[in-house]
Amino acid sequence: MEDLNDKKIVLFDGVCNLCTGTVTFIIKRDRKDKFRFASLQSEIGKQLMEERHIDTTSNNSIVVIEPQVAYYVKSSAAIEIAKELGGLWPALQVFSYILPEGIRDSLYEIIAKNRYKWFGKKDSCMIPTPALKSKFLDAD
Repeated sequence: MEDLNDKKIVLFDGVCNLCTGTVTFIIKRDRKDKFRFASLQSEIGKQLMEERHIDTTSNNSIVVIEPQVAYYVKSSAAIEIAKELGGLWPALQVFSYILPEGIRDSLYEIIAKNRYKWFGKKDSCMIPTPALKSKFLDAD
């Protein structure tokens, strides 16, 4: 198994169309190969959440884990992802200075609560293509 200490693990809702679309977006822009992924519904996703005592009922859309360092949820997770992407995406971290976390998370929660209604949902978790399997912790 690969050493994950230099990777950031993104846990996402594997049945959410917005979430799986976001994973695809991240993979395309992950020029430094910093991210690995697992669905929240997978055994590894559940284990990682449990190890960090993250409440799965209130954090049900995205979590970023930086092994041996920290974990991030909601808007802070999105900002942590943007920091590592190519292009102008790292500029989004300015929102962590301008908007207090409570306001950012309130906006995030509106989207998270409506994500199935606005973007739809799948009947089962995303299955990565063979070319992308190495990016996923829960791919067989």
